Amino acid sequence: MTVAWLSAAVAVALLMAVAGRYGYFRDELYYIALSKHLDWGFVDLAPLSPLVLRIVRSLSGDSLHAIRSLPALAQAAEIVLTGLIARELGGHRPAILLSSLSVLFAPVILANANRYSMNAFEPLFWMGCVYLLLLAINREQSKMLVGCGVLLGGGLENKHSTAFFLISLTAALLLTRERRLFRAKWLWIAAVIIVLLCLPNLIWQYQHDFATWVDLTNVRETHKNVELPPLPFLLQQVMMMGSANLLIWIPGLGYLLLHRQGSHHRVLGVTYLVFLAIMMALHAKDYYLAPIYPMLLAAGAVFWEMLVAAHARLRWVKIALPATLAVAGAATVPIVLPILPPERVMPYMDALGIKIPRSETGMRSLLPQYFADEFGWEEMVVQVASVYHSLPPEERAKTAILGGDYGSAGAIDFFGPRYGLPQSISAHQNYYYWGFRNYTGESMIMLNWSLAGAQRWCQDVQIGPSVFHPYSMGWEHYSILTCRGLKKPLAEAWPGFKVWN
Repeated sequence: MTVAWLSAAVAVALLMAVAGRYGYFRDELYYIALSKHLDWGFVDLAPLSPLVLRIVRSLSGDSLHAIRSLPALAQAAEIVLTGLIARELGGHRPAILLSSLSVLFAPVILANANRYSMNAFEPLFWMGCVYLLLLAINREQSKMLVGCGVLLGGGLENKHSTAFFLISLTAALLLTRERRLFRAKWLWIAAVIIVLLCLPNLIWQYQHDFATWVDLTNVRETHKNVELPPLPFLLQQVMMMGSANLLIWIPGLGYLLLHRQGSHHRVLGVTYLVFLAIMMALHAKDYYLAPIYPMLLAAGAVFWEMLVAAHARLRWVKIALPATLAVAGAATVPIVLPILPPERVMPYMDALGIKIPRSETGMRSLLPQYFADEFGWEEMVVQVASVYHSLPPEERAKTAILGGDYGSAGAIDFFGPRYGLPQSISAHQNYYYWGFRNYTGESMIMLNWSLAGAQRWCQDVQIGPSVFHPYSMGWEHYSILTCRGLKKPLAEAWPGFKVWN
């Protein structure tokens, strides 16, 4: 396992070296806001990751290096877990090395580890469960299933999509010889643990009229996300995992499903197929499959190790494959990590023949969204401060700053205090539940609002300075509006402002 630990150390060093290169990601600003309002649930995510961030912030502060240290360590743990899975599938040092490099250089995994979000931690819950399941199968230790219950229950409290992994794994157990595990009491104990760990969030959902389901329904009905047909969806899997990794995870899937020795762990291959089918049927974002690939990468590494061991003439593969992964990975790292100056990102992608990935229909930017959403936030706050402080003192005291989305609201809340701004209000996502902070609507500075939308609600609207950063997302280019005289009291108008998408 030494090579896995070394790969993990490389991952942490690389991620920490670039952690402060650009700026705070939109969702990170939202997570920081959520961490100040802890609850058993939120409109658009489960409660665990804001809680963890609250702990990180209390111990280390709010710097980019502080809040991004945990995602970096999570990728390191994911690499080690993948090595452990490869070993449990029968692999030795060559397989552990190959699988570790595969995870280290997988573009989507590396990108997720570069910012704080629930996505960075999701693979730990899934692959931790896979590892314990392998121990239960290989060593006839069904007690390990209790650990699976703890991990899957925790995973559901981290991100709700773990439910689809749980469904897929359950289906795979029923469809393979591992259905025998349903006779073990430990599996049912694990099921009870999952329910108990999920119960606080389920209660919250019930108390809030299943807000997350409403949010997801709105996304689907408005066709906010790019909905790919099956073949483009599969091609996007290849791109997000890296073209070189195709040489690992496709053989890994075949090994689990078709090879005589790999069939001992066929449950993993079937789990992937069921999960893939569910995600395609739901028109999910392509990266939702990212957490499931380490087990296929581990299986593929074991397959190559066995193949080389059985055929002496293929000994060159033992060096060529890791070298290919390292070279291809090094070439793609500047696409997913903020290594290059922003003006050089697109020329570099063009040179490699890679187009900007788009997961939402309204995306417009000069950079991929995962980079673009790190630009322009503090500059926007500075402009808002100029508008706010230009108001007469008596008007300023009753002026609310209304963010049209959680990005602008989160930026005001995070950067605003250093520029003398009050906390924002917003009706987007979970900000809606935090309300309008006793403002009446007499005077509001409106961010991310169209002029027509503001005029529909306000008696008088003044157009202020434009918010524009060349590298930010297109939807962050707008004019700051000042609304005077809301046509209804803000308390009455608030439900009409609500945006869950």
